[in-house]
Amino acid sequence: MQIMEKVIKKGRLKVKISENRNELGKLAAKEISEYIIQLQGVKNEINIIFASAPSQNEFLANLIENKEIEWPKINAFHMDEYVGIDPKAPQAFGKFLEDRVFTKIKCKSVHYMNPIAKDLNDECQRYSSLLRQMPPDIVFLGIGENGHLAFNDPHVAFFDDPEIVKIVDLSLDNRKQQINDGCFAILDDVPTHAITITIPELLYVNKLIAIVPSKAKANAIKATCDGPISTNCPASILRTHKDITLYIDTDSASLL
Repeated sequence: MQIMEKVIKKGRLKVKISENRNELGKLAAKEISEYIIQLQGVKNEINIIFASAPSQNEFLANLIENKEIEWPKINAFHMDEYVGIDPKAPQAFGKFLEDRVFTKIKCKSVHYMNPIAKDLNDECQRYSSLLRQMPPDIVFLGIGENGHLAFNDPHVAFFDDPEIVKIVDLSLDNRKQQINDGCFAILDDVPTHAITITIPELLYVNKLIAIVPSKAKANAIKATCDGPISTNCPASILRTHKDITLYIDTDSASLL
């Protein structure tokens, strides 16, 4: 069955609009699967950074169903994690990916951030070194309700950030989103700090895929596509990348 879509351009940003989040997930998974298979034809290994959020559910579920992807030739990373959270807690981003992806397919390696490391600066350096040893080929992104990329909220987002991985404090808007997403029951349960890959490191990667359904993201998508390129909406910088596709549904596209 053909998947219906509408395609528009915003700067260098390719925007593909699907009827709903299920169709979005199918389309994004189909197209990125084709890219991964093509890339595996010329590279022995590829490295992918995964986003962890409910917005990724349909995409990831469809992606891991593709039997032509050679998962044992893929090294996987995740892009952010709450500081201090139990790595096995259901809200932990590493656990999110473990449950939805890495227990269902077998990658060559999976590299998790350690949110309970004794020295968080050392942990940032460790993860930075891994990213330099295995430069990512693809990033799967979400966009936050306030336009954050990974855990780079507007007040800690720097387009010229010298760091690869860093510790950030989370904005109130970001923490409230985690409640809206159903990840935590009350604000006091949401961690105040996180480990995150920085924006320049994400933009350093050749291929970016952003998966952003739902009405709650409509304002962020409007700012990303049509607002000024500014850290007031960190995702606006995506319009400058050489190969970025934004997959949205009619709900998240409603203000375009």
